[in-house]
Amino acid sequence: MVAPAFESLIDRHQREIAGYVMRNLGDSDLAQDAFQETFLRAFRAYHRLPATANHRAWLYKIASNVCHDAHRQRARRPLQLDEAVAFTEDPDGDTHDLTLAVTSFVHTLPRRQREALLLRKFQGMDYAEIAALLGCSTDAARANVYQGLRKVRAHFAEVRND
Repeated sequence: MVAPAFESLIDRHQREIAGYVMRNLGDSDLAQDAFQETFLRAFRAYHRLPATANHRAWLYKIASNVCHDAHRQRARRPLQLDEAVAFTEDPDGDTHDLTLAVTSFVHTLPRRQREALLLRKFQGMDYAEIAALLGCSTDAARANVYQGLRKVRAHFAEVRND
C-alpha cells in the first residue's frame, strides 16, 4: 500500500514529470520506463526526505538522473524521426515539421544544455530552480540555457541558408 502523502505527491506532479521525461528522452517507450523508474526511486527514498523539502525539485532531480542514465544506456543512438513525433500535439502543417526538427536537434545538445533548455522552455522553471536541479550555480544554469538556445538558433539559421 502506498502512503497517502506519497500518493498526493504523485497526483500533484506526475503530469509535469511525465512531460519532462518525454521531452528529455524523445522515445515514448523509454520515457514510460523512465517515468516509472523515477517514481520507484522516489518511493524508495521518500521516507528519508525531510518534511520541509521541495518535493517538486526533488522529483525533477530524480527524473533528471533517470534520464541521464537512459541516455548513457542508449549509447549515442540518434533520435529517429518517428520517435520525435511524440513531441508534437498537432501532426498537421509546417509547425509539426519545425517541431520535429527542433526536437531532434535539441537531443544532440550536451546533457547540461539539453536539460537546462528543456527545464526553462518546456517546464517554465526559473534559473534558480534549474540550478538546484542540475547542481550548479544560477549563472551556470543561465549559461547552459543560453548556449543551448544559441546552438539551436545557429543550426536553424544555417539550415535556412542551405
